[in-house]
Amino acid sequence: MTALHYKALDARGRTVAGVMEADDERQVRQRLREQQLKPLSVTPAASGGKTSVLHWPLRKLPVARLALLMRQMASLVKSGVTVDEALRICGEQGQTDAVKALVAQVRSRVLQGQTLAMAMSEHPGAFDRTVCAMVKAGESSGFLAEALERLALHAENSQHARQKLQTALIYPVVLLGVSLAVVVLLMSFVVPRLVAMFASSQRELPALTQGLITVSDFVRSPWAWLLLIAVMAAVMAFRIWLGRTANRLRWHQQLLKVPGIGGVLLQMDSTRLASTLSILLGSGVPLVDALRIAAEVQGNQYLRDQVLLICARVQEGGSFSKSLQQQATFPPMLAQMAANGEANGTLSQQLAYAASWQERDLSVRLGTVMALLEPMTIVLMGGLITVIMLAVLLPVFEMSALI
Repeated sequence: MTALHYKALDARGRTVAGVMEADDERQVRQRLREQQLKPLSVTPAASGGKTSVLHWPLRKLPVARLALLMRQMASLVKSGVTVDEALRICGEQGQTDAVKALVAQVRSRVLQGQTLAMAMSEHPGAFDRTVCAMVKAGESSGFLAEALERLALHAENSQHARQKLQTALIYPVVLLGVSLAVVVLLMSFVVPRLVAMFASSQRELPALTQGLITVSDFVRSPWAWLLLIAVMAAVMAFRIWLGRTANRLRWHQQLLKVPGIGGVLLQMDSTRLASTLSILLGSGVPLVDALRIAAEVQGNQYLRDQVLLICARVQEGGSFSKSLQQQATFPPMLAQMAANGEANGTLSQQLAYAASWQERDLSVRLGTVMALLEPMTIVLMGGLITVIMLAVLLPVFEMSALI
């Protein structure tokens, strides 16, 4: 069986679309006619044509939907439902046609004899290597439900952290955007009319007012658009420059040296490394394979290369903790926790503790930054508007003094 996407007309002449599992297109058309629908087109759900639902290898499955899918699969498998039946039920409960098509494609591969991990690996945009490795380890050890639960918990924690950061950023971003819009309106429309009468008085204006007039004239001139285009071109050129691995490596290495920012970036990737390794090792993935997968989830290219060097040393027979210490890139606490885990055979648990501790510390640091960002934005924009008002009012005060 395979997943097929169809379009049909109902009794009222409205177009309906969906995904159906069948042996071939003929079977889909027959089922549609039995449902009093007139088939218009039937195409493979994974095709790149206009009638397909989505070409999933080119899309990324949202974290929230991945967590829900893994949680549903874990519950069904734990209750004794077979994998293909669990996939069928999850497909029927899919929130969108895209999710239904994805699950149907995976189920069709499972019915053809592939393992769940192999079927998932055909959709790297939806299921990354971490997901596939954990599912493979769960299938090999006979603890698939537990592996799926770990994946669901990991995805839910990631989604929670992302939502928390986005919520904290909403107010400062909105405030900054509104403030900038107010300043642009003042400089483009209000300020020119107010200072026009001062400019026509043939009196020498205060330096602050002259500067404000100059800035206002620039904002309304074509040079402002040229500057905006130049900035956009510079950003695009920088992105192209970062496309080369060597350039991206140098840039990421320099970012780690920036005071304040570098420490946060290092701690974020260190937390991601410890969490990923803990999940993979707890699911039965070998350490070398887990390190290779964990290297791919590192956001910093330089740190990714460091993890690969650690992996090479472990593959040569070295211990994980000593390799971390020799690299001297990640926090010493991570190496110490790894050493404790290797000594008593609880490496997965120790890495989970390290990830949890680093995540709490990172949350506190980011919370402090977010708490400072709001008043700093208010002070900055308030100061800018105050300067504009002073530039407008200073000539008024001078004229009043002469009267």
